[in-house]
Amino acid sequence: MLYLLTHPFARRILFFNLLHYLSFRSGAACLTSLVVSFVLGPPLIRRLRRLQKNGQPIRALGPERHLTEKAGTPTMGGLLILIALVASTLLWADLANGYVWAVLGVTLGYGLLGAADDYRKLVRQDHYGLPARIKLVIQALLGLAASFAIARTTGGTLGTGLAVPVFKHVLIPLGPAFPVFGALVMMGSSNAVNLTDGLDGLAIVPTIIAAGVFAFIAYLVGNRIFASYLELDFVPGTGELAVFCSALIGAGLGFLWFNAPPAAVFMGDIGSLALGGALGAIAVATKNEIVLAITGGLFVVETISVIIQVVWYKRTGRRVFLMAPLHHHFEKKGWAEPTIVIRFWIISMILALLGLATLKIR
Repeated sequence: MLYLLTHPFARRILFFNLLHYLSFRSGAACLTSLVVSFVLGPPLIRRLRRLQKNGQPIRALGPERHLTEKAGTPTMGGLLILIALVASTLLWADLANGYVWAVLGVTLGYGLLGAADDYRKLVRQDHYGLPARIKLVIQALLGLAASFAIARTTGGTLGTGLAVPVFKHVLIPLGPAFPVFGALVMMGSSNAVNLTDGLDGLAIVPTIIAAGVFAFIAYLVGNRIFASYLELDFVPGTGELAVFCSALIGAGLGFLWFNAPPAAVFMGDIGSLALGGALGAIAVATKNEIVLAITGGLFVVETISVIIQVVWYKRTGRRVFLMAPLHHHFEKKGWAEPTIVIRFWIISMILALLGLATLKIR
């Protein structure tokens, strides 16, 4: 918003000219969302505690200690992330940019879906939310709409193509199937983050790390000079998503302040579905869907562990893991929660570096 409002005065007033630098607005977006989180966090958490007298429903079949250590903790803390993220993005991003609105649309749409899921769990006081089919259908429709908008904004064969990292100038034409592919990326990313959100701080830090990687990627692919030097597909306008990613980093750090063990509030589906969908939409817009699978490899592994567990149990009646997703397996093995969380953070950092390496390796 500030970018558009100050545009006529940029040449005459130095501060207004700063707003035309993407790096300045990205840094400002991160700080703004962080401050908003710190200011709104305490009163929002108090409000959630009053409204949720029993806190988030805890699965009876889950790790035993959760029934005592996490009982009474309120959920839907992802609302704090969304407020800070959206407010900061609207303030510092170029609102004439189609990519910004596509990503915001997915984030808010998935967030509303997650809010409905959380609300149903709280009302019924169980861990069963909306029926899975309903959630998947809504996610698919939102993903299709966003992918179509992204393809239209990009235009040409690049808009409906799949770029392959490491191999330069390789673009697989998906044509009319691109919106379906894009929707699957967003759905997969959203549900993967949701499955990972099971321990205090476990999901938010890998999300922040992935957002940092994609802030850098968005800046590069949106800049003709850098994209040409690194032999990346130049996607004009996607640099503006660096502002969104920076706002996400600030909002995530602000939430982590309250979600660090022992958590004062849980993210809930309102946060995990929205953040995963946002990462998926950014990957689709910047033509780095495969890089997301590498950078967000922790989310992928968590999801695969659930798939393996379910399929194997249905076929044999036996379990591969003591409990799925994977982080619960290590809990059952006796690992302390901070040990699991920090080691998973380290793995996320390593995967992020691998994802960044694909930008230069050609």
